[in-house]
Amino acid sequence: MRIGIKKIITILAVLLLAISVTGCTDDNGNDGGESSSSSSTSSLDMDFVLIEAGSFDMGTSKYAYSQPVHEVRLENDYYIGKYEVTQAQWEAVMGSNPSANQGDDLPVESVSWEEVQEFIDKLNEMEGTTKYRLPTEAEWEYAAAAGTTTLYSFGEIDEDEGPFLKDYAWYQENSYENTHEVGQKLPNPWGLYDVHGNVWELVQDSWVDNYGSASEDGSAVDNGEGSLRVARGGSYSSKENALYTAYRKKQDPRDGDSAIGFRLVMDA
Repeated sequence: MRIGIKKIITILAVLLLAISVTGCTDDNGNDGGESSSSSSTSSLDMDFVLIEAGSFDMGTSKYAYSQPVHEVRLENDYYIGKYEVTQAQWEAVMGSNPSANQGDDLPVESVSWEEVQEFIDKLNEMEGTTKYRLPTEAEWEYAAAAGTTTLYSFGEIDEDEGPFLKDYAWYQENSYENTHEVGQKLPNPWGLYDVHGNVWELVQDSWVDNYGSASEDGSAVDNGEGSLRVARGGSYSSKENALYTAYRKKQDPRDGDSAIGFRLVMDA
């Protein structure tokens, strides 16, 4: 029996469609880490990326205050801001803009840890929720490292062939001593922008001199009101080493700084 040309074309089209649909299926069989298909947006148009629960080795042997390297097991998924909080978003909640270098899409800076807590309280009240907060130090490092174990989330720098730090970060060498609009550089492997440079990012934890008594579940260290807090990621005025994923900086919770901002977490 002969099959007509039109019928053959129809059969081939159906087969190609089936192959295309099958090829787009993602089994998502990874063991922890960010799910690239999952995201969320707040009422302020803050974009969040879902970070799946998992474990990682936190810290680095390069600095005493980032030792000992220890395993952390994060048991719950969470969302983390794709970008640093911008000045437009801050002003929409707080009604003013304290930043030294002003622009709607620039990261908000010159804000203290205590003022960030006030921002979070007001944002939660605006949305009738309690889901917004600062990341714990462990949550920040887990998301920033994005499954890597190198000093930077994008791998080891190769001065001849790349990757190059300037493609991922605003820092001392290329920033012209100013912040820049969020999301202008390449993201880390889990889709987060500016985890290296632009502004230091405050986290929830109190400062400790080392990880000797760190918890295995990645919960925040809280030494009470007035205790020094932690900032991560480096800034536009930082040298290369301050942009290492595991690098830590202490900060007085009452003081703002033109090189310090933050990124939010949203509970999943």
